[in-house]
Amino acid sequence: MTYILAVPMNAFFDVLEQLYKKVLLGATLENENHDYIFYLNPASLDQDCSTTTSSECPKPHGVQDKHQPSSASLATISVVPVCLQKYSPKCSTREIMLLQLTVIKVMITRILSVETDFRAKEKYRDIIKILLKSSDIDSKLTCMFQNSDKLLSHMAAKCLALLLYFQLREKITFSNSWIAFCQKNLSEYPENEKAVYCLWTLTVIIKEIFKDTCSQKTEILKQFLTPFDTIFEVFYNTLFSQHFESCQDTSKIINSLVCSLELLELLIASRIHLKLYFTCQRILFLKPSRVLNVITWPVQAFVKRKFIIFIKKCLLWKVGEDLFRGSSPALMPPDRHLDIDMLALAEAVLQAVDLGLLRTLSVCGKPPCFGGDEVLPTCERVPGPDHVILRAASLLIIKSLEIKFQSCASANEMKVDLQSFMSELLTFLKPHLQPSLQSHGPCEWISRVFIEQDDDMLEAARASLGIYLKLTRQNKASESSTQEKEMWNHHTHEYGYNPHCIFLFLLKNIGFDSSVLLDFLISSETCFLEYFVRYLKLLQKDWAHFFTICKYFDRTESKDSINICGCVSSLVQDGNSNQTELSPSTALGSPRSAHASVSWASDISSGCLSQPVMSKETHATLQADSPPPRRASRSLVDYDSSDDSEAEGTDQHSANSKQTCLHQEVVTKSQDTVGAGVDKKQLSPEPQSRPLLPKQSNIPFSVDCDRVPDDVSEVGLSYRTLKCFEELQGAIYRLQKKNLFPYNATALLKLLKHIETIYNESTNAL
Repeated sequence: MTYILAVPMNAFFDVLEQLYKKVLLGATLENENHDYIFYLNPASLDQDCSTTTSSECPKPHGVQDKHQPSSASLATISVVPVCLQKYSPKCSTREIMLLQLTVIKVMITRILSVETDFRAKEKYRDIIKILLKSSDIDSKLTCMFQNSDKLLSHMAAKCLALLLYFQLREKITFSNSWIAFCQKNLSEYPENEKAVYCLWTLTVIIKEIFKDTCSQKTEILKQFLTPFDTIFEVFYNTLFSQHFESCQDTSKIINSLVCSLELLELLIASRIHLKLYFTCQRILFLKPSRVLNVITWPVQAFVKRKFIIFIKKCLLWKVGEDLFRGSSPALMPPDRHLDIDMLALAEAVLQAVDLGLLRTLSVCGKPPCFGGDEVLPTCERVPGPDHVILRAASLLIIKSLEIKFQSCASANEMKVDLQSFMSELLTFLKPHLQPSLQSHGPCEWISRVFIEQDDDMLEAARASLGIYLKLTRQNKASESSTQEKEMWNHHTHEYGYNPHCIFLFLLKNIGFDSSVLLDFLISSETCFLEYFVRYLKLLQKDWAHFFTICKYFDRTESKDSINICGCVSSLVQDGNSNQTELSPSTALGSPRSAHASVSWASDISSGCLSQPVMSKETHATLQADSPPPRRASRSLVDYDSSDDSEAEGTDQHSANSKQTCLHQEVVTKSQDTVGAGVDKKQLSPEPQSRPLLPKQSNIPFSVDCDRVPDDVSEVGLSYRTLKCFEELQGAIYRLQKKNLFPYNATALLKLLKHIETIYNESTNAL
């Protein structure tokens, strides 16, 4: 009879449990390294643990007369026949292997942690190195991948990923068996079903590289990607070239799509943040149509949702944002190669939209969730469209247009593209927005679509502003007559990208609450600072246009039948022009009454818009019984990223638990600076030189009074906007004076002060 050194299952489990508790605490291990290897070396199973019987007993823990544990404190060693005695279910082979994998995982985590004691860390490091050398652990773990026990399979993949990452950190060469395993399975997809395990393991390794605090991330990732660069391109082409309709088992394809999408996102994130140029990192930009085609497949709605959100994040440079919190792509040096890649993706998106991409999106019916589209019978299903899809599709188009226009020199080409794609987008959105945009104007689409997602709303507003500024620069070189300027003005309103309308709708959504703007400025989760500065610079140059739009917002708020954007689209851009404008009825879907048309024509012909002044009529047009504007019911900066709230579907919840201490302190300190009772002398670095309202106005309160009137509908939008800016200016100034503002806001304060000066000069011109 053959004898080996063996340990009873119960004793083996108890030793592993004690070892686990010590490693979890980061305690130093005192025994010889090989003693621990004896207990950590997992066995490869010939069959599932669930089917193993005592007569088919595996030999996981026997070693042939070497590496015997030297201390009786580790275990009681006895010599028994080959098969271990019958063991209780509590200490089954499955439980022991799971505990082995857990101890290995925790030990590597302790090695990577900066909090682990140096002596303990060195001991753990030596044990793992010996484990890698003394046993073919890579092969043993890969054998567990297809185990029917999903927990065991998952733990094996997780453990293998950490072992591979440990080898990268320690500059230990990968075993040929692991590289060959991945290359074989990825190249043989879809015949070989093990490819998904390779994808998952590769994903975990890259995540570990991103999370590491070492300064050699780029070198480590380069070493890791080199063997897989070519083979991943082969897998990419095969996966996204399948015919979904002809597949019998679609669940396997969906699983592969989801796993590959997560890996693809990490590869692109490393392309942006770590500046590597492997083909596998650029494969989406080189062949974007393959991924976009998945959205048109008759696949489950949640898969389409994941893909469209993924492409949105790529266009916004937000891939991997949860793993790279310390570095913003916007603050990185320009990357010409990345700009070219983004342009290729943007053009592919626009081409897909031109071919009918929006018509394939599932917006109505069951709102899809990432976990499926079924809800428990006891839960209510919220009716309405899938707003996550509406937001993502809207951002795809507006951001793609902005990226494309950055490299376009033809104003006519840009106008044609803008008209075509914005018409497509507005047509797509129209059935899902109630009340429809027809009664409020196309420029309201951003505020309506993104009302529940502030970071996406500001991205859309910024992209829209970028498009407007680009077209404005091109138009200045080509405009030669007043009629062309009028046509240009009409165009901005008809296709929903007039920056003044968009900004006013934003302010109306937050109830002109300066504390919300302050929240945006302080938060690093939105692009509001960049958007706000660019808009204020535009506002300085285009005050007359802004003032005119405010005036007609005031007028039309009391006339439900009048389309705001239809009205302002026919206003005069040139203050010295008295020529007749385009008919307001030409605005997108805006049936106008004869009375309204005559009224507008009368105003224009009488020249009342020839100069930016605040008349008494402007403040008196709002109805006294009209409901007050909706106030901001919560802080709009509630999410770490857009997808945190997208995962919740259309029912958003406020969960502002991750705000930084600085943010909390700033908001707390600023509460007395942004309220209604603010000392005017503290609102700005410089004393006020002019009142905010002309003396001729019949507003029933004194400008010198610090309190905003209870019925804010009695004043015009331009006043309310400037009052909001004034409160914001004062709050920023006081916080900066106390060194509580997170950055130097001197330039921003100057912009706000200049806008206030322009306003006062315009109102004093009466």
